[in-house]
Amino acid sequence: MSIEANVSKELIKQLVDGTIDKENSTRLLKMDRKDKDRFFNYIAVLQERARWDDRILMRLGDKVYIVINAERHRVVKCECGHEFCDYRKNWKLQCKIRTRRTLEEMQQVYDLAPAVPEPGWQEIREFFCPSCASQLAVEIVAPGYPIVFEMLPDLDKFYREYLGDPLDDESSEWYQDLTHSVTQQWASEAS
Repeated sequence: MSIEANVSKELIKQLVDGTIDKENSTRLLKMDRKDKDRFFNYIAVLQERARWDDRILMRLGDKVYIVINAERHRVVKCECGHEFCDYRKNWKLQCKIRTRRTLEEMQQVYDLAPAVPEPGWQEIREFFCPSCASQLAVEIVAPGYPIVFEMLPDLDKFYREYLGDPLDDESSEWYQDLTHSVTQQWASEAS
């Protein structure tokens, strides 16, 4: 059975708020495809709730967005308004980071013994906004492992090919990882 009805903005508000009823939640889960309007309605709901006017292009996490700022740059921005950096750089490098390495530190956030990462083999990294102190991400990785750049979306291709609504500043230059420029700058400042 194919269910391809559009999803209303009001229903998306309920989904974002966590107030959606079970029947509508199940209906959304069973839909065969996502209509393009659903993305735009979702972005509109997020935009209405934003404390700033920058245009949201995509949500990266609970409180983290890719936006076009007043200077017409694509940047990663926290819900509080803090701008991290160009979205092509790993925004987590601009966070305050807490690293849990000992069993005692890890057990503060993990209850069950089988679920606790193993000290010496793993560490927990918690990433916080430097402005509002919201926890924005967590990684469990081997000690010394580079900070994970989880997502570099090809926004131009997504907007043009999937949504059929190309971005005004579309360019092949946008889709490239520039994280190395951050670490190069750190290296030159350290010398």
